[in-house]
This record gives sequence, C-alpha cells and structure tokens, in this order.
Amino acid sequence: MSQSLQPVDTPSFYINPDTNVSVINYSEGYIQDVFQLINSEGLLNLVKLYLEDQRNKNNDVVQLTPKQYVDVLKAILTDNEKGYAIFDKEKVLQSVEDLYSYYRNYFRVSLLNKHNNAVIKGSFMDIDNHFNDVVIDLYRAIEEKLQGFANHTYRQINAGTNATAIVQSIDWPAPKGYEKLEKIRFLDTLMLRPPMMMHTKSNKREGVFDAVPNNPIKKFDGNRNEWYCFPAKIGESLAYIYFQRDYFVSGIALGNLFEVASEEEVKGHKPDEILLFGLPETEGDVCHYFHDEENDIWVGEVPYNDKTTYFGYMKKMCLTLHNLHMIYENRLPIHGSMVKITFSNGKVKTVVFFGDSGAGKSESIEALQEIADDKIVDIETIFDDMGSFAFDKDGSIFAQGTETGAFVRLDDLSSAVAFNNMDRGIYLNPELKNARVILPANTYKRVVQHHRIDMWVYANNYDSDIGLHQFPDEEAAKATFIAGKRKALGTTDEVGMSTTFFANPFGPVQEEQKTRPIIDKVFNKLYEDNIYVGEIYTHLGNDKSKDSLKESAKELLEQLMNN
Repeated sequence: MSQSLQPVDTPSFYINPDTNVSVINYSEGYIQDVFQLINSEGLLNLVKLYLEDQRNKNNDVVQLTPKQYVDVLKAILTDNEKGYAIFDKEKVLQSVEDLYSYYRNYFRVSLLNKHNNAVIKGSFMDIDNHFNDVVIDLYRAIEEKLQGFANHTYRQINAGTNATAIVQSIDWPAPKGYEKLEKIRFLDTLMLRPPMMMHTKSNKREGVFDAVPNNPIKKFDGNRNEWYCFPAKIGESLAYIYFQRDYFVSGIALGNLFEVASEEEVKGHKPDEILLFGLPETEGDVCHYFHDEENDIWVGEVPYNDKTTYFGYMKKMCLTLHNLHMIYENRLPIHGSMVKITFSNGKVKTVVFFGDSGAGKSESIEALQEIADDKIVDIETIFDDMGSFAFDKDGSIFAQGTETGAFVRLDDLSSAVAFNNMDRGIYLNPELKNARVILPANTYKRVVQHHRIDMWVYANNYDSDIGLHQFPDEEAAKATFIAGKRKALGTTDEVGMSTTFFANPFGPVQEEQKTRPIIDKVFNKLYEDNIYVGEIYTHLGNDKSKDSLKESAKELLEQLMNN
C-alpha cells in the first residue's frame, strides 16, 4: 500500500493513516477519565498525525508542535485562559472540531484479552462504552468552554470506537508446517456499533482465484501483535481466517456475514480451510489457493495491497475455499439466493435463485415482495449469495446455506428493505459506485438446516423476454445453468456479456471436472422429483427501472401460489 504519513505503533495504540485503521488495546493501557486521556501518549500521537495532515491550513493553531497543541487543550480544560489567550478562540474551536472529525474518520477497533476471565466477557461492552463516553466528554468539555455556552443539541455518536473484540489464544492441533499460526490470537466475541460507515481504497473485485503448487503457509511469518484470526463457521465448514491488522475493516465486517466459532469449537479442532489475508508477497501479487491433501486443508492467500482492501476479496476467497471443500465432499456449490416464502393461502415454498454477480437474484426477491402486497405473509432468507445442494443418507436432495448475512449493492436495495435494516448494517464506501452493505439475514442454525427445494430458477438478465420459463427437460436446463451467461453490471472487472462455468467462479470454475458429475446427479434428481427448474427474466442488464422485473415477478408469484 502507498505510504504518506507514517503509522503510530505502540503496545496500546496503533493508527495507520494510509489504511485509516486504528487499533486500541485496552489490555495494554486503558483510559478511565478525561484527564488520563488528555495526558496520554495516544492522544499526543494522534495530534501529531493530525497536525502533519493539517500543515497547509491557514490556521496558526495547527502550526504548533504536538506538545504545544495538547498544552493548549489542557489550558482550556482547566480554565487557564492565559494558556491559550494568544489564539483566536474561533480558530482553536475549528481545529478541535477538525481533530475530532479526523479521529472519527478512522475505523477504530478496541481489543481486550480474555485470559480465561469470565468477568471480562461479561463486561467488555461496558468497558468500551465507558471509553466512548470519556472521548466524547473531553470533546464536549473543550468545545463548550471555547464557545462559552452549553449545547442545546447533543449527538451520541461513536466517538471512541466503531467496534470492540475479545481476543484470546486457543490451542488447536496445528499440523507440521503450520506452527507459526499457533501464536495468533482468535477473535472470541465482537460488539459492533452499527450503522457502520467504512471506507476502503478499492471498491471492486478483479479476476478469479487460481491454484498454486506450493502451500502459502510457507510464506507466513506474522507477528502476534499484527495478525488476528476470525474463526468462522461457513456452512458446516470450520475456517480460520487470519488477517493483518490493516484489514480490520474486513475482519470485523465478517461478523455480519459469518457465525463466529466458539472457543469450544476451535479448541482441539483442525480447520477445513485457512485463509492468510495480507501476506507481504504472493505470486503475481494476486490471490491463490492450495489444497494440502496430506492434512486435508484448503489454504488461501491474499496479498497486502490497495486492491484487496475491498471486502469482496475477503468474502469471495472464504467462499472459494469453502466451495472447493464442498466439491470434494460431493456437494454442489450454488451461487444464488434461497428464500422460504409463506403465502396468505397457507402454502409455503422454498425457491432458489441462481446466477453470477449482477444477474438479479436478490432483486428478484425484492421485486416479489413489492408486488405481492398482502399475498405474502413472510419471506425468510436461507442464504443470500452462496449455498450448496447435497443428498442425505436416503438419497433425497436438500439445500443448505453458508452465510448468516448478506453482502448486497445499495443501488439494488428497495427503499423499504434499505431503511428497515439500515441501523444494523455495515456500509462499505456508500458514496461510490458499487457501494455495498452487509446485513444480518438469519441464524446459523436455520442456515445450515436441510431445506427442501420447490423451485430453482436461473436469473437471466440479458434476454428481452418477460416472465418465467420452465425448462422442458434436464438437458435444456443444464445447458443454461452450466453456460452461466450474464450481462456484467460493473460489480467486478468484467464488462458486457460474459459466461462463467455454472455461473460460479468461486469453486466450480477451478474444479470443473469434479463438479460436472455432481451437476448431472443433481439435475437428474430434480427432474425425477418433478421439481420446477426454469429461468426468470430480470432485465437488469438493460432496464434499470426494474419495471420488467416486476412483471416477471408477478408471473413468479402466480406460479408459486397456484401450483
């Protein structure tokens, strides 16, 4: 990543202006009141960065040294007017407002070591809340003393942190060659402060993830204080997602997407997948994976650079590793959305919408909600982006999800869905094209249950037809699903018409030969059981108004309610 202002790195406080990430370690130093805060090394270091950033401003206050600036703040706090009398109060106040905004522009996460202390787990949110109160109290005290009167409107924002996490070391059976991972601490419990507005240097994912002949674990030499692990339950897989601290935006955002594995689920358990996110160097400076057949672990690597700050790299690399694991378990990865719909006439149907990014999977569900009026009692999201089809011991087919959350484009959300859920969302670059939000969607227990399939439709965003089309036989259906056609909408680096094997570049593309027999088995069973397999015309490649999609949704509603 590019470098301008240099990071501050102390045991209790890390802040990197290049990545806009700050990590506050309460276990190394905890601020309990405004006087500790104003006298702290952390505040002095923050002021140093702020003043360096503000040097070109026409304000004599920001030309001070960091110590001089903090001394001015102390004089204001203690009503020592001689300590700041030479400055224009308005300019001092403006600089204080700018400093407050400068700090809040960072993504700020606090950490607390568990050390097997149950008291910490029960009170860590109170500890973080108190720190937030201290920060906002200091700001308000200085602000009101400078302006000469108390505010009449107060805004209780996240002044100190955006999120906090309990971290701890957990023993797990690291195979030979993986020993360096043992020292890295796991995230145990998270507390997020939504709605969270996060900003990264990249806003689009590029390319597909290829295999490499050598295990990326050989490149890992991470420092205990610079790397952390998010233990994720992805479907029924156990994944250890290791990330460098400058990627805390993505690391924390995982909390709205995947279930955090408990200490009991990690202790003594080898993971199915390991992701190393933020390695100093990878082949071609791009993402890769490796199948460690001896230890039966899928290992992914993602390089440290500006591009990979986009959350899509974190999510899709996790899902690629998971899907490859599923294929080797003879399960079929499904790039799509699955919902369970309860209708007013008493019928309950589960529908899977299938297709690559931008095809109209989530949009079809939203259009159905909008046109259904009171005909739909409830729509439950089982999975929003990735799931799998598998067979139980009796040979019956079922669907299962992977994520407990949804990673969706803001532009594609209806206003009703967006505003009803915005207070729980993690927003990524909301001011830019391809802005995204991560929303919790369902419980892990529901996501991994075995769900029957009543309908499977391909989201066709390129043809001009309107409505729903049922494929007459499995060969016709397979031809469309396997071709994976779509019109790219700018969510990746693709443009125009594209084709992707089975509409899924996250596993099936990499293991096409192993995937094809599973596809054959699935389609054969669906047609044997007379399950509806078809396509819905979404028109998203041509009609941004979504009027045609709503017409198609009406036909879908008719099919589901009356058949």
